[in-house]
Amino acid sequence: MKKGFRGTGTVERVDFPNKGIAVTDDGDRVIVKNTIPGQKVEFVVNKVKHQRAEGRLMEVIEKSPLETEEPCPHFGMCGGCTYQTVPYEKQLDMKLTQVKKLISDAIGTEKEAGYEFIGIHGSPKKSEYRNKMEFSFGDEYKDGPLALGMHKRGSFYDLVTVSDCQIVDEDFRTILKATLDYFSKNNIPYFHRATHKGYLRHLLVRKATKTGEIIVDLVTSTQTEGFNEEELLAGFRYALLTRQYDGRFKGVLHTKNDSVADVVKNEGTEVLYGDSYFYEELLGLKFKITPFSFFQTNSLGAEVLYETAREFILGDDKDSLNGKTVYDLYSGTGTIAQLMAPVCKEVVGVEIVEEAVCAAKENAALNGLDNCKFIAGDVLKVLDDIEEKPDYIILDPPRDGIHPKAIGKIIDYGVENMVYISCKPTSLARDLQIFIARGYRVEKICCVDMFPNTYHVETVVKLSLKTNQPKIEVTMCPDEESNYTPEEKATYQKIKDYVKNKYGVNVHTSYIAQVKRMCGLDMGENYNKSKKENPEVKQCPQEKVEYIKDALRYYKLM
Repeated sequence: MKKGFRGTGTVERVDFPNKGIAVTDDGDRVIVKNTIPGQKVEFVVNKVKHQRAEGRLMEVIEKSPLETEEPCPHFGMCGGCTYQTVPYEKQLDMKLTQVKKLISDAIGTEKEAGYEFIGIHGSPKKSEYRNKMEFSFGDEYKDGPLALGMHKRGSFYDLVTVSDCQIVDEDFRTILKATLDYFSKNNIPYFHRATHKGYLRHLLVRKATKTGEIIVDLVTSTQTEGFNEEELLAGFRYALLTRQYDGRFKGVLHTKNDSVADVVKNEGTEVLYGDSYFYEELLGLKFKITPFSFFQTNSLGAEVLYETAREFILGDDKDSLNGKTVYDLYSGTGTIAQLMAPVCKEVVGVEIVEEAVCAAKENAALNGLDNCKFIAGDVLKVLDDIEEKPDYIILDPPRDGIHPKAIGKIIDYGVENMVYISCKPTSLARDLQIFIARGYRVEKICCVDMFPNTYHVETVVKLSLKTNQPKIEVTMCPDEESNYTPEEKATYQKIKDYVKNKYGVNVHTSYIAQVKRMCGLDMGENYNKSKKENPEVKQCPQEKVEYIKDALRYYKLM
C-alpha cells in the first residue's frame, strides 16, 4: 500500500489506544483509529512505515454487530467519545481484552508469569459521570456562528457545540447554553487559534458529584477592544445565576490567558461571584478543589479505583501497615495518601505540581490527618533527599509512566510490596518489564473503567519482591576471533557489531534501548524521541533480548 491509497476493510480488532486493525479483501492490514470491531470502513492511507500502513477513517460503510443506536446527537462529529454506540458491558470486554494483550505481550500470560488478572470494574455511572468539562470557543465552520464545545474529530480549528452532551449532567448543559446565548447575543469574538486575535477562549465547568457545588471559570484573552469588559462580565454572571440548576453555584470566575498555545493557562484569576473553590467527598474524606487543581473527573469511579488500590495494599490483613511508612509517589492532591494515613505510621507524598501539594496539605488538615507529609518536586530528584525510608510504595504516575532513572531508585529501596496505578496501559507494560528484570514479580492486576464511552482505562497492579533469588556471577570472555576488549566504550554501534559478529543477526537501536531500560540501565537523554502522542514501538523479540544482554554483560554494563 502507498500513501494516498483509498480502500475499504473490516475491523478485525482494536488495540490500545483506539487502533483499529482493518483487513482488506486482499488480506492487507491497516491501522484505522476511531473504529469498532466488526465495522466495515472506508479509509485513506496517510502513512506507511516499516511495512505498516496507517489510514484515516473516511466513512463507516457498515455498522458493527456490537453497535446500537447513538444516544448522543453529537456522536461521530465530536471527538470526545468513541465507544458510545457499544453497549457498556461490551465496552468493558474490549478494554479488558486490550489491556490483557498489552500485559501478556510485555511480561507473559497469567500462566507463564504466574499473576492473577482479576478482571475489570465498571463505573457506577455510565452516563453523566464527569465532574469537570473544559469547553472551547470557536466556530463550527469557517466564518460560521459562535460555537462552544469540543473539537470536531480530526480537526484542530472546527468545533461542535455539544449542547446535548451525554457524559455530563443537565447543569453542565444549562451552563453551556446560557454562556453561548449570552456571548452570541453580544457579538463577542472568540480567540482564533491561527491569528491569535479575539477574546473568548475556554469555559471551565466543575461540579461536585456528592455535594452538588458548582464553579464556572471563563477563560479569555486581554483583548477587549470594542466592548466594556466589566459590564460584559457582570452580564455573564447574571446570565448564569438566573438559570435553574439541580446543584448550587459556589463561584463564578474569570481567568486571563494570552498564551498562544491552545491550553488553559492561568495568568490571573478574579472572582466574579462567591468563592474560587468548592468541596467534594470521596470515601468519607472531604476535598477542597480549585479550578486548576487535579482531581479525578469521575468521582464515583474514583471511589472504585481507590478502593481497589486499598484492597491490593492491605489484602486480608487490615493492620499490615501499622507502624510503617508509606511513599505515595506522584501523589497529586494526596487522595490516596489520605486514604492510607489512618492505617499507617506516616505517608510521604511527592508531587511535582506545587499547587497540588498545597491542596494536599490543606485537605489533610481539613480531614484531621497529621501523619501526612507532602513534598513538592520531581520524584527523580526528591527521592535523594527524603530521610524517612519506605516500607511500602504506591505509584500513580502521569500518562508517560515513570522515568527509568526514578524506577532504579524506587527499586533500590527493596520494599517487599508496591502498588502501581496506571492511566496508560502502554506505559505500564513498559515499566513492568523493568520491575521484573530487577527482581519483582506481578501478583495481581485489575482494570477500572473511569471513562465510559471512551477508550481510556485505569489499571491497578500489585508487585512483590521475589524471595530467595540466587545471585549468579557472570563472567563473559570474548571469542578468540573477536577484537573487542571490555574496556571499550559500549556505544550502540559496538553493541550492534558485537551481536552481528557473534550471532550473525542485526539488532535495531530501539531494541538495544528497550533491553537497557528493561535492565534498569542509565539511558541518558533521548534527543530523538518521537513527537507523536502514541508512537508505535515494536517489541524486541526474546531471542534478540538475550543476544543484547550478552553484549551488555560483555561490556560490563550489567
